[in-house]
Parts: sequence; C-alpha cells; structure tokens
Amino acid sequence: MATANFSLQTKDRKRLIKDRLVRWIVSFGGLSVLASLIFIFVYLAYVTFPLFSDAKVTWSQGVELSIDKPIVYSVVDDHGTRAAFVTSEGAVVEQSLVSGQQTTRQLPISISMLKTINNDQLLIVDSDQRLALVQPKFKWQSEKGQSDLELELPGRADWVPTHGSFMSLVTATSNAHGTAFAMVDSSGLVHLIWQPTSSDALDSSDSIAVQTLSTLAPLDSADEILLTPDAQTVYVRSGNELAVINRGAEHLVVRELVDLTAMNSANVTGLKLLSGAHSLLVEYDNQQVWQWFDVVKQDARHLTAIRSFDFDAPLNALLPENLTKGFITVLADGSMQNNYTTSERVVFTSSLPSKDPVSAFALSHNNQNALVLSGHTTYLGHIDNPHPEISLSALFGKVWYESYPEPEFVWQTTAASDEFEGKYSLVPIAFGTIKAAMFAMLFAVPIAVFGAIYTAYFMSSTMRKVVKPTIELMEALPTVIIGFLAGLWFAPIVETHLPAVLLLLLTLPTICLLAGVVWYILPRQYTSKLPSGLHPFTLIPVIIVAMYLAMTYSTDMEVLFFNGDARVFLAQHGIDFDQRNALVVGFAMGFAVIPTIFTIAEDAIFSVPKHLSDGSLALGATQWQTLVYVVLLTASPGIFSAVMMGLGRAVGETMIVLMATGNTPILDWNIFEGMRTLSATMAVELPESEVGGSHYRLLFLIALILFSFTFVVNSLAEWVRQRLREKYSAL
Repeated sequence: MATANFSLQTKDRKRLIKDRLVRWIVSFGGLSVLASLIFIFVYLAYVTFPLFSDAKVTWSQGVELSIDKPIVYSVVDDHGTRAAFVTSEGAVVEQSLVSGQQTTRQLPISISMLKTINNDQLLIVDSDQRLALVQPKFKWQSEKGQSDLELELPGRADWVPTHGSFMSLVTATSNAHGTAFAMVDSSGLVHLIWQPTSSDALDSSDSIAVQTLSTLAPLDSADEILLTPDAQTVYVRSGNELAVINRGAEHLVVRELVDLTAMNSANVTGLKLLSGAHSLLVEYDNQQVWQWFDVVKQDARHLTAIRSFDFDAPLNALLPENLTKGFITVLADGSMQNNYTTSERVVFTSSLPSKDPVSAFALSHNNQNALVLSGHTTYLGHIDNPHPEISLSALFGKVWYESYPEPEFVWQTTAASDEFEGKYSLVPIAFGTIKAAMFAMLFAVPIAVFGAIYTAYFMSSTMRKVVKPTIELMEALPTVIIGFLAGLWFAPIVETHLPAVLLLLLTLPTICLLAGVVWYILPRQYTSKLPSGLHPFTLIPVIIVAMYLAMTYSTDMEVLFFNGDARVFLAQHGIDFDQRNALVVGFAMGFAVIPTIFTIAEDAIFSVPKHLSDGSLALGATQWQTLVYVVLLTASPGIFSAVMMGLGRAVGETMIVLMATGNTPILDWNIFEGMRTLSATMAVELPESEVGGSHYRLLFLIALILFSFTFVVNSLAEWVRQRLREKYSAL
C-alpha cells in the first residue's frame, strides 16, 4: 500500500520565506508603532520641559567708567551694546559696552532737579520751575554694531510752567494722549497738570493747552508720590500711610487712606508701580516686599495687600520689569534676585560680579540685559529668563490676579492691551475635558452597551446583518459635521423646547420600560404573530409618539412649570443657561462615541462560545440568567475595553466640543453651561501662539497631558481586561 505524503509535512521553501517575510514585516510594523509613540512622547517633553527650566544670568567683563557726580538716571539698550548715565548736574555720559569708549555732553539748560520715572523716562525741572518729561531712546546702528542714544529736549514753548509753586515732590507720566505731572507743593496741595498732545488739545488756538486739577493733601506731609501711566490715579505716601487720589472732571478726589502696615508691622521704605500700574510694590525695613492692588469689595475698590516676598538681606534697589509682572532686586549681600509676582516664584538669584557698592542699576526694555555700576566699573548681565510666569502653582493652583476679587483658576491667554497678563491655569480646561467626556459617556454607554447586548444576544441574524453595519457606518460620519449640526441646528431646538427635552430625558426610559411591560402582558396569541427579531419595531412608534407629544406641548409645560420662560426661571434660581452647553455636547459627542462602544461590545458578546450559553440553558437557567451570569461575564473584558475606547475617543474629541460649546473655560458642573476642553484649546490657540513662547510650550504641555492620559487609561484598561479574561476564562 502506497504511503500518503501530506503537504503539511513536506518542506516548502517558498512558504518558509513568505512566513519569515510576513513575520518580519509584522514585527517591524509593531516596533515602528512603538518607536513612533516613544518619539512623540519625547518630542512633546522636549518642547515642554523648558517651561520649568531655571533662568540664569551671564555677566560680561567689567568696563571702567569715569563719573564723579551722583547718578540720577541710567539706561541700557536692548542689544546690550551701549549704556547711558545722567548725573544730578545734567551731564549725559554714554559708554560703549563693547569697546569701553566714553563720551560726555551737558544738557543745554539750567537744571533744578532730575528724576527717573518708570525706569526709562527722565523728568527735568529747570531753574524756572518748569517741567518736561523726556524719553531717551536707543537707535540701532547696524553698520556700527551698536546703538546710539537719542535724547532730545522739548522746545521752550512745550515746557509746562508751575507758576512759581515750590514743589517738594513731583512725578510724571506720558501716553498717546499727552503728558501728566503730579506734585505736592509747599502749601500742602496735590496738583495734577495735564498737557495733551496737539491732536487732543483742549484749545486748538493755543500751542499748549494745560489743565490743572488740585486737591488739599489728605496727609500732613509727603514722602513719596507716584502717578499711573493713564494719569487717572495719584499715590501720595506719608510714612506708613498712603492716600489714593483719583482724577475727577474738575478736581482731584481722595478715594481712600490706606494703612500700609495692616499686614506688616514694619515701616515702609519705598513704593514702586508694577508693570501695568495695577499693583503697588511696597518695600519694608524688615526685608519684605508686599504686592498691593485694588479689590472690589461692597461695590467699591479698596487697595488690598495680596502677597509678600521675603529676602535674605536688606534691599539696596528694586526695579520692576517691563511688560511683565516681575521685579528685580539688588540685595546688600551682593546678590541680584528676580521674583515673579503672579507665580510667586523666585526666578533666579545671581551673585553680582563685584562686591563694591552699587551706585546705578538699570534694566533694558526687553528685560534681557541688566546694567550694574559697581564702584567705577560697569557690568552687563545677560538674563536668560523666557518663562518667568510659569510654575506648578500657577498651572494647577488658585492664583489671585490683579483686580480679581479672590484667587481663582483662570485660563485667559490673549487680550487687546499690552498690559495684559497671561493666565495659564490648566484646571478649567482639564475640568472641561472631564465634564464633556462624562456627559457624553452618560449618554452613550447605556445606549451602546444595551444595544450591543440586544443585537448580539436577542436579535435575529437577518436583522443583525442590517443593524450592525448601519451603526458601524455612523462612525464614518465626520465629527466636524456632527459638531456643525449640534451647534447650529440642535442647540437652538434644545433652547426652544427645553421643557420637552428635560421631560424626555426623565420619562423616555420609563416609557420604554412600560412599553415592554405592556408587551409582556399582552396575550401570546397576539404577540407570537410578529416574526422573531422584529420586536424593536413595536417600540419605535412609542418613542416617536412620546417625542412628538413632548415637543407639541413644550410651550404649555413651560407655562405650567416655569412661569412661561424656562431660561428666566433657571436664572432666578441661580442657574445660568447658554445655548451651546454641556447638554448639547453630551448628545452630540455621545452620538459620535456610540458606534465605537457598540461595535467592540457587540463583537465581544457575539463571540462568546455558543456551547456556554447552550450548556447554561440545558442546565435549567433562564435566558436572562444565562445572559447575566455567563454571557456578560465572559464578554466583560471586551465590554470594558469598549467603554475605555469610547472614553478615549470622548476625551480626545476636538471638533464637536469646539463647535457645540461656548468654549468658556469655567469650573461649573451646570449641564446648561458650556466648557472648554484641552483638545479644543490646542486647536484654537496653537495657530495664534508665538513659536517658542510660554503660550506655545503650554499647548505642547496640554498635548503631553492628553497623550499621557490616553496612555495611562489604555494601559489600565488592558490590565483590567487581562485580569477579567483570566478570571472568566474557565467558564
């Protein structure tokens, strides 16, 4: 008898090559996916980590400077190539920080007083008690590789007279509309002199139109005076008391008197205006600096102490930064320290290059160069401090921002004013992500899972072949279309028929259960005539009729239960209503998530071996007992995976939450208010962010958080799925 040769036992070289090639391709593909994920994670971390890096200062070699008079004004250009000093006698000394070359010239006027204003302006009082505010400017000379100082005095007709009043204190400011001078004279009067620009002049026939507002000084004496850049508020300090004086239509008005020792028993040594002039930095003789700003209490503004900064040595100088909420201090121990007020962060501490006393200190307009005159040597410090406003407390803690009534979580990255301070709390948008995902899952999970159970276990095979592909096709619908329909079509329907929608949310599940009970009570001789698998069609008319009745009588229910207007009724009970809200997002995003959960859960339930359910039924278990104790337990790993996949889809969804919500980053579980999610924030703000800036890197941090969250959730889901599979594999 001939021996049969089976092909499976013969060596097939081609099959072996194909097998190894496919195995190599699959392995390479899997490793490529893993490598891509690692690369994405590393790249996101690479862009994000500079947010939390330490700032540093690099000092250049000192340059000798010959000045034998007291310095009242010092400035350095943004490129760190040139410095300028003005002495008390009006000598202007310029020095190249590259070559060390020094030039000196004299201001062509008789000077009574010189004073530095806002770090970079020079207030001049001549011998006739006339006032002028000068803005020295540096102009970059590319052919020379350095900047040149431009310091032009106003014409004689542009000086502001004080009518012979002796000024004990004076300050000034300027903006696009004009120049203002505030002073306290020898008679105890506080004056505000306003000199508008030519376009804003009060009287076009005069070369200069000057407006003078006055009030009696509320304090016995004055030690210091400050004026805000908008010329609306004057601060006059006498010892530890501060008078806040507002500019009125015809005269100055004393708003309040503040005891600056309310939060600190030490004595005040000086005041500075923080950038934007919404905050005061108050120096004390106990090595502390407090930040004060206005807080609205009982419908009135009150200057309030907000936060303090402690130092290890007495302060020799304090200089607010330009266009940021930080300030730099020179300490008596020979160090320089940078603090950022909002993040309450010590950004850097650097030792000065010389132990000699500091006689002049300046900061460039871009905050990147610090000039120190120590002894007779000038030193330039290059400051690398790109992200001072970022700290863990600012990102995840409550922050008390200027003019806010209390500490809050705030995400607000842009505004129309240059004085705006970016607010980068991630809590509101993380909360919005959780809120949107939760409402979507509350809507999607019951429908998808119960629908999968019915389709896989009860539905006829003929009907299943139609229903399952139809639901799977829903996943191909672009989410931008769903978001578009939700925001422009569905949201107005919900707003117009709010009572009906709320009623259906509560009653529709009950109506479906009652319909099932009625169907169960009906005699079998009637129900058995319906072909098996078509029972869902008996429920569809019930749902349609219930929705029709609810929508038809929505206005009547609004009159009956909500006094004629549901939105007004909610507002009266402290519940805000936005047209695009979490309810709309829950429906829309739930609609997008249902196909994902349904498909995976249905496959898991349908894949339960037939012999398990048959064996359970043969042993006397009912069909429901078999479903609950055999089928669902066996399919539980797949059902859990389906829910986790749906959750991942909901968390990462962008277009629906972008178009169907108000994109308001608020912390409120109110289902009638909107939210802002992490993914929507990235989509909206990334094109507008400055590459390499704090806002840009924060958006990458958001991407890293989403990526990490998805990775953790999927890993946890896989671990739970494996545990469930091991537990119920013996069934």
